[in-house]
Amino acid sequence: MDLNQLRDSIDDIDSQILSLFMKRMDLCKGVAEYKKIHNMPVFQGGREQQIIHRIKDLTNDPNLENGTAALFTNIMDISKILQNRQLLSRGTEYSYTAPDFSGASRIGCQGTSGANSETAAKLLFGNKQPVFYRTFEDVFAAVQSGDVDYGVLPVHNSTAGSVNSTYDLMTKYSVYIVSEAIVEINHCLAAKSIIPVDKVSRVFSHPQAIAQCCDFLTGNALKTAEYGNTATAAAMVAESDPDDCFAAICSVDCANMLGLHIIAENIADCSLNRTRFVCIARNMQVMPESDAISVMLTIPHTEGSLYRLLTKFYVNGMNLLRIESRPIKDGSFDAVFYLDFSGTIDDPNVKALMNDLAENLEYFRFLGTYKSN
Repeated sequence: MDLNQLRDSIDDIDSQILSLFMKRMDLCKGVAEYKKIHNMPVFQGGREQQIIHRIKDLTNDPNLENGTAALFTNIMDISKILQNRQLLSRGTEYSYTAPDFSGASRIGCQGTSGANSETAAKLLFGNKQPVFYRTFEDVFAAVQSGDVDYGVLPVHNSTAGSVNSTYDLMTKYSVYIVSEAIVEINHCLAAKSIIPVDKVSRVFSHPQAIAQCCDFLTGNALKTAEYGNTATAAAMVAESDPDDCFAAICSVDCANMLGLHIIAENIADCSLNRTRFVCIARNMQVMPESDAISVMLTIPHTEGSLYRLLTKFYVNGMNLLRIESRPIKDGSFDAVFYLDFSGTIDDPNVKALMNDLAENLEYFRFLGTYKSN
């Protein structure tokens, strides 16, 4: 047989596979209806293992056993997803209110005036003056206790990646993401007096800002020291002795506000440098235009568990916008996953997926929904 004949034969077999797959999925609808009437769970591990063992036994080529097991595991996963869509779309209903950004009286940010968090807060709340806290955790605690109506925190930078401390605190505090803002970051090197860059004794800034300016700092052999926030680092430099020759990485606006001298501009590794901030609230709030959802979950330490999780999103036609992982910090090597995906909270398919995750994972938490930028 030539190549075209081989391809024609493969196409013919694919058509047969598709026809059989459609018949199998149609039978699964009947299974779902039976389980619904008899109040049975969709997932039945014993039945699944029976099928996989039988398929392996029927596979004549040992080299294909794992392949056939993977194929039929995937088919069964698709079947379960479709059954869950049929059974769970009317499950848990979320209770929420609409955000009241214009009526908010207290907004919490980390740092001090001139921080990028303040810029993000102004994008969301206009000219309302935020309350500044020393640490990210202080902001989370203030939101959870009700001391502030909303908190604004960074979660991801286009150059340096995730702000891990924010993700870790999401695990610790019971809050919801209700909105997001994207801030263009323009880092400069600022000092109390006009000095050459090579005379700077040490550069202070937030670890993320230092990471975002790595090429400039390395190229000029500058020593660095981490500080809680770019604006608080700049404020410290403004109060320092000029003879110390300290400098800070901060925004141009922050440097000008504090009366610092800009000794180098546009020092970030990438000219397009943006940070994503989230706005958190104590209770679940949903804007009518919300089109993105954030969740947090753990998955079993078993072969293919992440792939099987992602299959749920793919089969349901939901685009994953971001996936992050962080260690659980309990002495194990397990991780908690943070996923952002496109969808609306009132979509029946989204409800079915969320209920599926909540029912079948050891740990699952809905973090909020918002309008993606």
